Amino acid sequence: MVEGIFVEGLIYSILALGVFLTFRVLDFPDLTVDGTFPLGASVMAICLTGGMPMPLALLLSFLCGCAAGVVTAVIHNKLGVPGLLAGILTMTMLWSINIRVLGNRANLPLLRTDTILTRVEKVFGPVFGETAAILIFFFLVVLVIKVLLDLFFHTDLGLTMGALGDNQQMVISQGVNPEMVKIIGVGLSNGLVAVSGAFAAQYLGFADVNLGIGIVVSGLAMVMLGEFLFSSTRISLLTLRVILGAILYKAIMFAGRYYGYYIRLTPNDLKLLTGILIIACLTISRYRSRGFHFTGRRK
Repeated sequence: MVEGIFVEGLIYSILALGVFLTFRVLDFPDLTVDGTFPLGASVMAICLTGGMPMPLALLLSFLCGCAAGVVTAVIHNKLGVPGLLAGILTMTMLWSINIRVLGNRANLPLLRTDTILTRVEKVFGPVFGETAAILIFFFLVVLVIKVLLDLFFHTDLGLTMGALGDNQQMVISQGVNPEMVKIIGVGLSNGLVAVSGAFAAQYLGFADVNLGIGIVVSGLAMVMLGEFLFSSTRISLLTLRVILGAILYKAIMFAGRYYGYYIRLTPNDLKLLTGILIIACLTISRYRSRGFHFTGRRK
């Protein structure tokens, strides 16, 4: 059970990093995530069943997710559509696209298909055990993604992206095109979400067009839970707490799934539990900030 929590937490931490990039760094409410998560799963599944090399299939999932994010940003920037509505439009269109990708099917099983995870189990399973091998693999994958993100946010483009979410006028005054920065940021975010969906499909053993229902809410809950662990302004610690928040979220979901029967909680209530978690996080954050302001005035 504990290993399963960590494995799922690491898989969905990639999703949480993508949500963190749009909601926290860019301050852009992107609902495209609900469509790009199953898009990554669908592209990965159809590529693996078609015999495409696994690294190429993973790269293609990432690029398709980036393309979906770019579409959302272009709709927002060029057509003047509000960001929230632009994400909803792209998410809605992706539902039909995902069915097309799966060959006009809503579900595609991968139980008899050779995947990246089955390769890991075959190679490293006899040494570490199958579950431990999967856990080590995802730990290394998330570590690489985290390090690359940390390095990216220390580049000029990454610093500009962070400044765009805080003060767009300052970025414009520096002669930078905010639309292009937003396109790159939203595209990168959805690329990460698609990679998470690709790994989730292999771990679950199937790809389904409904995998992304409510996934943006789950990703936001992971980000918020991580923010309660510790405070920091360093990007390396910010990405770390997002990953820890994803693991904590999965632990709470596992607890609700396995021990919720004491209070008559069923798996059908997990979305309700997620919503309550977000409301609680927002409420606690609000009263915490009020307490800080009150203390500051009193001093």
